[in-house]
Amino acid sequence: METTTINIHQELIESCKAGDHQAFGKLYQLYAKAMYNVALRIIKAEEEAQDILQEAFIKAYSKINQFEYQANFGAWLKRIVINQALDCIRKKKEMISNDIDGIDIEEPEEIDWQEIDFTVEKVKKAIMMLPDGFRVVCSMYLFEGFEHKEIAQILGISESTSKSQFHRAKIKLKEILKQYENR
Repeated sequence: METTTINIHQELIESCKAGDHQAFGKLYQLYAKAMYNVALRIIKAEEEAQDILQEAFIKAYSKINQFEYQANFGAWLKRIVINQALDCIRKKKEMISNDIDGIDIEEPEEIDWQEIDFTVEKVKKAIMMLPDGFRVVCSMYLFEGFEHKEIAQILGISESTSKSQFHRAKIKLKEILKQYENR
């Protein structure tokens, strides 16, 4: 069944490369919801996430001839969505710049997550409350599955900055979740 799905996607991509707009519409239907969620986790504003989604699909359509089958289409498209979201953040100048490059960071203490009673909904809300830099790194690491080295390359920061922001995000999440617990 997976081979059939891959073949259908490959056929749609080849049709797009040949200029078939309807084939791209089908790809949009297949990927829009997942890509919207990626954008929303990074941007946290629904309307902006929708704009990013549209811009990413326009960019993907214009660059479809550059797509090669070394990666799957979803991963290629996700990278475009992430880049569009990051461009949006940069334009708004909300990206947290961190001057700790080159500073050795001690091994972070482990957070005892079991001492906090939380639900998935509370965690989602807490993540959305994080500052942009923390939220972006946290989302890319936890939800998108990127390693710190990849995050560093995509965001143009050092690997140690990525790790530091992730660590700080966990600390901030713990604080936010404790506040929820006290409500």
